[in-house]
Amino acid sequence: MKSIYIDKDKLLTMTLPNQFKNENIQNILIYHYVEELISDFTDYSNENFFDEDITLTELPFLLRIRFVDKSTQKDLVRLFKVSDGYASKILRKFEDKGFIKRKEDPQSRRRKIVELTDKGTEKTDEILNHINEWETQHAYKMSPDEMDSLKNLLFKFLN
Repeated sequence: MKSIYIDKDKLLTMTLPNQFKNENIQNILIYHYVEELISDFTDYSNENFFDEDITLTELPFLLRIRFVDKSTQKDLVRLFKVSDGYASKILRKFEDKGFIKRKEDPQSRRRKIVELTDKGTEKTDEILNHINEWETQHAYKMSPDEMDSLKNLLFKFLN
């Protein structure tokens, strides 16, 4: 991924709801922080990431295929809690765009393993650069150690 230059005049600041105050920081649910992050990322993406090949709702599917070994359509259906038909439609679109290929699972002929193509890897690199830009613009107030701590704590929280 390329490094990102931050224009200090264009730094992002999240506008948090009134209940987010320093004096009650420990009483705010993690859920609310996550909700605000998702909302902010969506707003940022709507303003800064237009891609006629993939929508914001399809983006997690392509990223998951990149980072999960031997992903199948069934795995994606379970993970994203969508119908087989919806997952099939997205995968067919990705296939038509040349982002993925499906191959037969050697252990079960009926299962198809979904893999990224080189073009799909390039597309996910673009998406990851976009995500990295958003993170970098928000993390400018944090030291590298604080950022590492945040990621370690989130990992611990989710395991």
